[in-house]
Amino acid sequence: MNESEFIKIIGDNIVSRRIELGIKQIDLATSVGIEDSALRRIEKGKTNPTAKTLLKIAVALDVEVSYLVSMNK
Repeated sequence: MNESEFIKIIGDNIVSRRIELGIKQIDLATSVGIEDSALRRIEKGKTNPTAKTLLKIAVALDVEVSYLVSMNK
C-alpha cells in the first residue's frame, strides 16, 4: 500500500461514518471548523489531513482516530 491509497482509505472511512450518522458534509465541516471544500478533498483522498484535523473529525463523528485510519473496514 502506498501513501495515496492510505489517504483514500481515511477519506472512505470518514464518508462511511458520516453517512451512517446521517450528517451532511457541510455540517461536518462546520462542526470541525474547516471549509467544506477542504472536507471534500479529505473525503476524496486528495489531501493529507493533519493529526489535529483527524482528531476533530473523529470527535465530531463520535469515533476514535484509529477508526478513521483503519484499513480493516
